[in-house]
Amino acid sequence: MEKTVLDLDQGAQILKLLGDKTRLTMVSLLYEDECCVCEFVEIFQMSQPAISQHLKKLRESGLVKEKRRSQWIIYSLNDSSEYYPLIADLLQHLPSQKEKLDDLTSKGLRISCE
Repeated sequence: MEKTVLDLDQGAQILKLLGDKTRLTMVSLLYEDECCVCEFVEIFQMSQPAISQHLKKLRESGLVKEKRRSQWIIYSLNDSSEYYPLIADLLQHLPSQKEKLDDLTSKGLRISCE
């Protein structure tokens, strides 16, 4: 498998974007499963507009994609992004965030917007 070599400036921008703990945690959660804004609001105990601003930055960078499900927007990692291999490798060095999703499930709050 051939490695993709990223432009240094672009790589720095992506790493700067992920330098924010909330966005890094969001990406880690999305590495586990797709999520809706309402789930992030519950996990981070932040306002919906604040969560949306973080997601907007991730979406504009191409790291995250969205799909509409009825009136809701579901977010997932963009595995076709040129940055995906970097993100996947980076996340291998960080603790999994799966327990946050499991906690939401146990509370009956996974994709509660459906």
